[in-house]
Amino acid sequence: MKELIIINPFCPEENKKERLESIIKYSTEGCHCKILTTVEEVETADLRNKRILFTISLGKSGINLSWYSIMKYLRLNLDALEGSAGGVILDGNCEFYTKSAGRSLVFTANRAGCSFPGRPLVEGTRTLKNYNIQAHNLHTDNMGAYMTAGRNLVDNILNYEPVKKKHPKILALHSSSSRTSNTLALWNMVKKHLPECEISEISLRNGQMIDCRGCSYETCRHFGEEEGCFYGGTITEKVYPAILESDALVMVCPNYNDAVGANLTAFVNRMTALFTTHRFYDKRLFGVIVSGYSGSDIVAEQLISGLNMNKTFALPGKFAILETANDPGAVIGDMDIEKRAEEFAQNIRKHMISTDKDV
Repeated sequence: MKELIIINPFCPEENKKERLESIIKYSTEGCHCKILTTVEEVETADLRNKRILFTISLGKSGINLSWYSIMKYLRLNLDALEGSAGGVILDGNCEFYTKSAGRSLVFTANRAGCSFPGRPLVEGTRTLKNYNIQAHNLHTDNMGAYMTAGRNLVDNILNYEPVKKKHPKILALHSSSSRTSNTLALWNMVKKHLPECEISEISLRNGQMIDCRGCSYETCRHFGEEEGCFYGGTITEKVYPAILESDALVMVCPNYNDAVGANLTAFVNRMTALFTTHRFYDKRLFGVIVSGYSGSDIVAEQLISGLNMNKTFALPGKFAILETANDPGAVIGDMDIEKRAEEFAQNIRKHMISTDKDV
């Protein structure tokens, strides 16, 4: 059995750790575990090509000071987790902060090279009301559903072995103008270094793009079983079939007011119908993100939250290229941009394309 590294930042308040310790014990039963609790232990450990479970007690404030020290180390050492696969269990003492802390953690660890399987976050709010539906489906109480989610996460981490192919199919989604978009120009730089891949692109810019209307679960599932959606249109006619055929999804996302653009957000929301009958653990997510000023990390975290944590797309290490460019065409003249685009393409190749060494 693979060794599981547990990064469990020190928490001085014993009463805050009881529930977290319970789910860790249950989730890792039978596993060979090594536990790291301080930044000094993390700094001296070789965390490359490992299986890692991040477990953090957030308390009522949503803050764990020991984790901040570890996060600082990971942000300054961008190869510290190269080749590793991980997951996250966060336990809080209020109804807030677990999701925001989780996606920040995943973004930071991913930038350091850590991959994450689909749905890598298990979060326990104070009341555990976030497990109402899971508890009902599992015929247990909310604590039982929380424990089960933790155990399933550990299994997913230990069994994470993404399939590579000689000629993987990549779907790129965008809603940008080819004449003015820096983000689309950057993607064009990247894709020319992916000759082995079968790349298709769909623009959500033209035509009526309607957001999710919030149908009942029964209605949504009914349409999902037909690989459709109440509103139909480009999403069901083009995007759904392309998603099902693809091995990876590239989200080409300019930063609009520190958020994913409206049409791409609508796509994420409309994925719910297809998600009722399909899971996407075998598909990988990449991002091409350009900000006019700053905030690319915010957009990247939204992709992580919407498509990796909620819709189960796997997140390869260093999943996104993040750049800054304002005036139309500015990204093309940026120093060393071609080199960075090629490096990102090589990262996609590493995660997607099989070689003789993989046989």
